[in-house]
Amino acid sequence: MKIEIWSDVACPWCYIGKRRFEAALAAFPHRGSVEVTWRSYQLDPSLPGHYDGTELEYLSNRKGLAPEQVEQMFGHVAQQAKDEGLDYHFDKVVVANSFTAHRLLHLAKVHGKQDAAKERLLSGHFEHGKDIGSREYLKSLGADLGIDPAEVEELFTTDKYADDVRFDIEEGRSLGISGVPFFVIDRKFGLSGAQPAATFTAALNQAWQDANPLVLVDAAGGGACGPDGCAI
Repeated sequence: MKIEIWSDVACPWCYIGKRRFEAALAAFPHRGSVEVTWRSYQLDPSLPGHYDGTELEYLSNRKGLAPEQVEQMFGHVAQQAKDEGLDYHFDKVVVANSFTAHRLLHLAKVHGKQDAAKERLLSGHFEHGKDIGSREYLKSLGADLGIDPAEVEELFTTDKYADDVRFDIEEGRSLGISGVPFFVIDRKFGLSGAQPAATFTAALNQAWQDANPLVLVDAAGGGACGPDGCAI
């Protein structure tokens, strides 16, 4: 079973959704047959490499909301994150364009480290105030994952994996994805948003049953019992 997750590194609900999905997958009896791929999506591709302001200022300006409203939103999302064992610090978030970070995710996929890279980027951004657009930070993260620093350096000296990121974004649009996180199972089932773990569990079970239907063999002569009694 193949699961594709469209997600942005700068999306707070994407990290929460990741945790809830992981909880459902951990309890899924067929988890060993599940392949998970992270697909790229950008909430704001127009962002400059770095934004000269705080997350509060950025969202207030972008959404046209009063700072008090944004603060209230931060509190709600932070509590949801805390319920999943995450420790958000919106006051420390560094606002930066996520395009290069998405390219790093494609590089990490080549090395079989995509999920680990996604985890580190989300945690770094929302829990530790790391700059996801920083050359130094991404090189350090790549090194921690065992990726050759020269390969990470290529992300800043060439356009390697840029087309892969753009393809993901365009494919997401063609599927009708307009917000993230968005989970696609076997290109048949779609779930939008950071759903509760129980919803992910139901979707996994339904998708598995759809891909592996039970075939009944009608063998004559077999005794059976039902609500109305037993037949010989």
